[in-house]
Amino acid sequence: MSDAFDRTGPLMEEESYPQWAQQLIRDCSKSKRRVVGHEIYKRMRDNTLSSRAMRTYLVGGWPVVEQFSLYMGRNLGKTRYGHHPGEDMARRWLIRNIRVELNHADYWVNWARAHGVSLEELNAQDLPAEFQALNDWCWHTCATDSLAVSMAATNYAIEGAVGEWAMAVCSKDIYEESFPPEGRKRAMKWLKMHAQYDDEHPWEALEIVCTLAGMNPSQELIRQLRKAICKSYDYMYLFLQSCLQLDNAPVERERLERVVS
Repeated sequence: MSDAFDRTGPLMEEESYPQWAQQLIRDCSKSKRRVVGHEIYKRMRDNTLSSRAMRTYLVGGWPVVEQFSLYMGRNLGKTRYGHHPGEDMARRWLIRNIRVELNHADYWVNWARAHGVSLEELNAQDLPAEFQALNDWCWHTCATDSLAVSMAATNYAIEGAVGEWAMAVCSKDIYEESFPPEGRKRAMKWLKMHAQYDDEHPWEALEIVCTLAGMNPSQELIRQLRKAICKSYDYMYLFLQSCLQLDNAPVERERLERVVS
């Protein structure tokens, strides 16, 4: 019996993947839920997030958005043509989608400008260290981990969570309608692009991970995948909590306002 994974069911259904991958999704679900259901996104959806916290969110999130295509490039460098079906699949997918991520950086800049945040402010990154952790983690995993693990941490975990919280923000029109009509489409494009309920990217990444790992990967590889995916969610949560402090704690707000003003 072959150990190779060859998906036969629908791309976006958990049952199409090996049992170990289905269990992996369940094991990581708690960490994911506290990101996609975070209070920050509820306030963003309802347009009740303070201007200072919103600006900090946009500045703090910029390095991951701006450098996401570079993470993918680092993973692309791990592939060798004809070496493994999973590597061939990853090679084609990464080459095709790097350009897409470059466009997403443009859309983030437009979103930030709609909130009065300039490109210079985004690039200055004048923020406390906790806002840098997610980007540092992404570089670490893409530089040191296997192709399967680093794609699970970035293209599967981060892209999947982003799609779900973006849908939550766009589930009401309140935030969108807070922008002037003439600039609304431009301001919302990053969110709208990521809020598509049928976004295939994280599922395609999962398929690549499963193709690389096969039907019966070692328990050590499964442990590494679980750890990497949950770390991505946990670093996203740390970032969100840091932003939320700006709304909730007067002392912390004063400290952060000094560094972002």
